[in-house]
Amino acid sequence: MTDPPRVALVGANGHGRWHRRVLAPLHAAGRLRLAALVDVRPVEDDPAAPVPAEATVHTDHREMLAAVRPDVVVVCTPPHTHLPVALDALAAGADLLLEKPPVLSTAEHDELAAALAATGRACQVGFQALGSAALTELTAAVTAGRLGAVTGIATVAAWRRTDGYYARAPWAGRRTLHGRPVLDGALANPLAHAVMQCLAIAEAAAGTPVRPATIEVERYRVRPIEVEDTAVLRVRPRSGPPVLAAVTLAGEDFVAGEVLVTGDTGRAVLEYPTDRLLLPGDAAPREVPGRRSLLENLLDHRADPGVPLIAPLARTAAFTAVLDALRSAPEPRLLDGDLVEPLGAGPDRLLRLRGVNEVLRRAAERGRLPSELGVPWAVSPYRTRASDWTV
Repeated sequence: MTDPPRVALVGANGHGRWHRRVLAPLHAAGRLRLAALVDVRPVEDDPAAPVPAEATVHTDHREMLAAVRPDVVVVCTPPHTHLPVALDALAAGADLLLEKPPVLSTAEHDELAAALAATGRACQVGFQALGSAALTELTAAVTAGRLGAVTGIATVAAWRRTDGYYARAPWAGRRTLHGRPVLDGALANPLAHAVMQCLAIAEAAAGTPVRPATIEVERYRVRPIEVEDTAVLRVRPRSGPPVLAAVTLAGEDFVAGEVLVTGDTGRAVLEYPTDRLLLPGDAAPREVPGRRSLLENLLDHRADPGVPLIAPLARTAAFTAVLDALRSAPEPRLLDGDLVEPLGAGPDRLLRLRGVNEVLRRAAERGRLPSELGVPWAVSPYRTRASDWTV
């Protein structure tokens, strides 16, 4: 009987605590051995995910790689640090579970893909919503023709973030840090799952990976940050239906996140955070339970390469093209004055953009950008074309 794979987690605090809670039961069951934790700060205690006595704790991932030689490395560091950590892990012979966004440009995507090919290692990207049974049922309905020919895919989400959220780290709300892209905006970070699910559905509808022909984006902010907290993005693929994402972190009312798929004979709605799905013929939305663990899927793939990865790096190429557009787009327009309503005080203060929910809903329903809907505060979209990137 072979020993379980040795797993190291780089970035053990913050969101890394969620990964520790995933790792803990798998360690207890003998499915893996949590061999090391890495963080530049002291590793926080978590009763739900105690550090195994045999696990070592490090402050430098390179030192850990040399000392531990893990089989799998989970990378949960700030996005602008993903590529160097991932390349070091691959060079040390490890497979990767790499948090989203995996990298921040098509050039970085190509560099990481080349390293994967050269080392023969595997990389799973942390778009855990791709493991949703509800998404699988929806894509199966699309490919089976239950909606007819798909004419549009959209997502709408209205979340809220406090002043404290933008003070959580030196890179929070930043476009760049120390000369490296960060892109800590609504589209690249908290609502990236909604964008990625739309791209996955577009892939199913077209029967081929999404290759954007044009990307258009309108970006707005209600705070003194460098990235968007409100945005509408439209991707027109070279083949298949357009994809539109209408999202905000300054919502009036909370909208968890809906994916709308419109065909010429029917429509489907997936509430992606809750896995509630409405298909043509359903009387009401229903919960479709079950999410496949990306880490367990990676372990299965290691044991049997015939088991496909749920979220391989190649599947995220179109999402990375979106990030290229965000990197080159102008600074988001600041919306202030009577458009913005403050709620609360101190680190819990919220800023609510008046009327934003209705604007985003109309954009998603019609597949249009705010400037095309005549929204008074809208700006002309930034557009890129396929010649600006390679996917």
